[in-house]
Amino acid sequence: MRILNVSALLDPVIGGGTAERTVQLSRAFSQAGLQTISLCMDTGFDQSALESRLGNARLEVLQCRNRRFLLPAPEISRIQALVDSVDVIHLCNHWTLLNVLVARVARRRGKPWVACPSGALPRMGRSMALKRMYNLLAGSRLIQDAAACVAITARETLSFRDYGVDPRQVFIIPNGIEPGEYLEPDAQGFRQRHSLGSGPLLVFFGRLDPVKGPDLLLEAFLRIASRFPDWNLLFAGPDWGLARTLQLRAAGLAERVRFIGHVPLSDKSSLLSAASLVVVPSRSEAMSLVALEAGACGTPVLMTTECGFDDLPESGGGELVAASVEEIAAGIAGMLEAGHLRDRGARLRTYILAHYTWQAMVLKYESLFASILKKTAAV
Repeated sequence: MRILNVSALLDPVIGGGTAERTVQLSRAFSQAGLQTISLCMDTGFDQSALESRLGNARLEVLQCRNRRFLLPAPEISRIQALVDSVDVIHLCNHWTLLNVLVARVARRRGKPWVACPSGALPRMGRSMALKRMYNLLAGSRLIQDAAACVAITARETLSFRDYGVDPRQVFIIPNGIEPGEYLEPDAQGFRQRHSLGSGPLLVFFGRLDPVKGPDLLLEAFLRIASRFPDWNLLFAGPDWGLARTLQLRAAGLAERVRFIGHVPLSDKSSLLSAASLVVVPSRSEAMSLVALEAGACGTPVLMTTECGFDDLPESGGGELVAASVEEIAAGIAGMLEAGHLRDRGARLRTYILAHYTWQAMVLKYESLFASILKKTAAV
């Protein structure tokens, strides 16, 4: 079986969770023996580093004419060749012209595509007028004409209703992790390199963007810091406009609140292993990869109910709270006072390895792709 994964952004810095999901899934597809091509646009990232992460999956990169609006170079003949070379197309995310170009070519070539918006279907954030136009001209039809639609969580299936798709017909295939990536973290070395000391550490890992809620976490920590004087807070991730505001707000506790900026992927497992508790305070998220990755490192998690990992409490390795300063502060305080964080982290790791590996998700995708190709062949 030959698969074309399409994601306009595979840049590890600006691509976010959708880019990371696509990279990890492409690698998992190729490890399972599926011939996989990952198509994206050139936004200035290190292509050789990305190719090494993709394993045996092939990388194809189109020129990006405008990074603000992710305008791809109209290399139609090249897209046609890629579409012709595969059996099924997997469209990741939603608000990109690259998806539209590939879907139009696929429609003409009679090739089926699967739409996996990765939580991006609701119109929110900036460029609302452009998003409305995008859906009117192409986006809604792209979802409606898909051979199948995939959601990452059960909650996300409801978003398809606004596009005329019955949520009951949407397949649920969650995010996953590759266990081998978390076998040899260097937590002590990471702490030493960043002068973090040996005390207990709350960690935020993600871009400093309002949707990710770092401001909620900082305010929550400021409320409870005096009750837990041994604990420090670390923000790890690139600045998307909030860094200066957060740093000024934390000035009174500068010795206990650290900002270390972007953390390379090679240090990810070491960072998450160095944490005593990972907090995911997002206001909106399809399904937090950070929570799964922290669990794979044996670190417990506190996250908001907006992060798509509703069975976290069932795992015994974490808690869910509302996306508010009050609830996050109370949740952190409750977990710290209850203690046994290392035991909770171990339980979360066991749960994630049993339910959320990419190997298991690839089997779900293989079954879905096979059924689509069977129906296509019968037409």
